[in-house]
Amino acid sequence: MVMLGLWCLLGGCRAVPPAPVELVELSALDPTLHFDIRYATAHNFTGRPLYAQARAFLQRPAAEALVRAHRALCQQGYGLVVYDAYRPWSVTRALWDAASSAARREGFVADPAVGSKHNRGCAVDVGLYALATGQEVPMPSGYDEFSERAKPTYPGGTAAARAARDTLRRALEAEGFTVSDQEWWHFDYRDWPRYPVLDVPFEALPRRAPKADVGAASCGYRAGGK
Repeated sequence: MVMLGLWCLLGGCRAVPPAPVELVELSALDPTLHFDIRYATAHNFTGRPLYAQARAFLQRPAAEALVRAHRALCQQGYGLVVYDAYRPWSVTRALWDAASSAARREGFVADPAVGSKHNRGCAVDVGLYALATGQEVPMPSGYDEFSERAKPTYPGGTAAARAARDTLRRALEAEGFTVSDQEWWHFDYRDWPRYPVLDVPFEALPRRAPKADVGAASCGYRAGGK
């Protein structure tokens, strides 16, 4: 009841049936996903770690949709690298406090007064890596870059970078995600209104071992790989 009250306070009570909250650790669903959880390091725009653990979670339907997109990309020689997924509300507050007024105004950070889709476990920040090398694929901008280059329709940069950005977008949209108007890496899952704003720290969420051989055939996973 307390969490439902927080949901109504921050996001407004919605006329949609609520869905059961089940945050799933992405690494347990497919071991060929790559992870670069920037907010667990100082390599983010705040310059300091905001997560105590480098982990990534989504609500189960969103998580399973993400894995389907990943496996479809694997058929094209790519895999997904996850930068961020479920984000506790308190971290959204810290990001808002650290952001410039321009970044707030342009929508690069979510207003904690309403909460974010990340807080609901229904938004994910992702890029691509090349299966052949395991290296991240260049995009028109870097992750969390607050500039025009970050927009999913930015016409500049190299043709290869734009093609990779568009390949990522098509794969995620095919599984029910919508790209942000401001950030090529940010995707919202379609059922986000059914979930409440959450502020559960990663340390309170159970760890799950990866399923044996999940995704091995689709992405050429090798034991001991990245």
